[in-house]
Amino acid sequence: MRLKTLTRISTLACSAVLFGTALSAQAEQTLTVVSWGGAYGAAQKNHMIDPYQKESGTKVLFEDYSGGIAEMKAQVESGNIQWDVVDVEVIDLERACSEGLLEEIPRDILPAGVDGTPAADDFIPDALSSECAIGNIVWSVVFAYNKDTIGATPAASVQDFFDTSKIAGKRALRKRPQVNMEWALLADGVAAKDVYEVLATPEGQARAFKKLDTIKKDIVWFDSWSQAPQLLNDGGAVLVQSANGRFYDAIRKEGKPFEIVWDGHVFDLDAWSVLKGTKNKEEAFKFIAFATQSKPLAGMSDVAYGPTRKSSTPLMDPAAAPHLPTAHLDKGLRASSEFWADYGESLGEKFNEWLLK
Repeated sequence: MRLKTLTRISTLACSAVLFGTALSAQAEQTLTVVSWGGAYGAAQKNHMIDPYQKESGTKVLFEDYSGGIAEMKAQVESGNIQWDVVDVEVIDLERACSEGLLEEIPRDILPAGVDGTPAADDFIPDALSSECAIGNIVWSVVFAYNKDTIGATPAASVQDFFDTSKIAGKRALRKRPQVNMEWALLADGVAAKDVYEVLATPEGQARAFKKLDTIKKDIVWFDSWSQAPQLLNDGGAVLVQSANGRFYDAIRKEGKPFEIVWDGHVFDLDAWSVLKGTKNKEEAFKFIAFATQSKPLAGMSDVAYGPTRKSSTPLMDPAAAPHLPTAHLDKGLRASSEFWADYGESLGEKFNEWLLK
């Protein structure tokens, strides 16, 4: 009898140890999520990262990058996967997906909206158009000026960005062909509806570079959107390109005297993706399912980015509505991920060659 009792106690003790070990392993689960930093990253941390850590017990390592697919490609091709979940611009998504850098994300991981609407009906169509990602925000590339330093002639159009005789001073641009090539053609008189058709031709590409030549000596290049508000604030450039939310955050939270120019803005989506070959694929899917629920997405209006779920709209701060890209679509151009998937590599090489001239 005593032997049976001891055996039972021993079995229970082992079970407790194993259960404790399982809980410990679960508690020690880590996930590396990569995004853009700055005000955008802060909003994601507040509405997505921190709540997910609290609910799941998973430790999230939240890191920044500067965009593009080069780092993802290097990790996948070497088999040395450092990132799990990556916030990718849809303008780069098509290429990353077609080159096999991303996992396919099953749609059945997505819960219904807070109002009960099935995910397939709740998300805007573009948010679910790629099998490799789930769209999380609608955002736009704009430019802005400092009202205290612009002088007597404020900028009002993308043509003004390229007119240094009208508005003297440096222009700050992110160092990549995307958006800059589109802006060059818009400023040169190409209609928004024709931009990608023209840019797909050698003549159109030459035309864009020729227009960029007119301001080349006045361009200040930067790598990360987080640098843009500082350049405008410190006088590093008189007209500065950035994601709209970067300027909105500086205006709203810091009282910066910035004015956003919406003419010629290039609007797009950002999307959560999962790096191909990650050992944390299932946990990555769980994070994306959580982060793209109605409430977390509504929180991104803090930095003037529109949610990709319709059920998020009633949860947003109404004061943000006029500052969202969706309020200015008539002045903008929809970025073409298909174009950049086809021409991104070749135009990237031409752009780098142009920089060195």
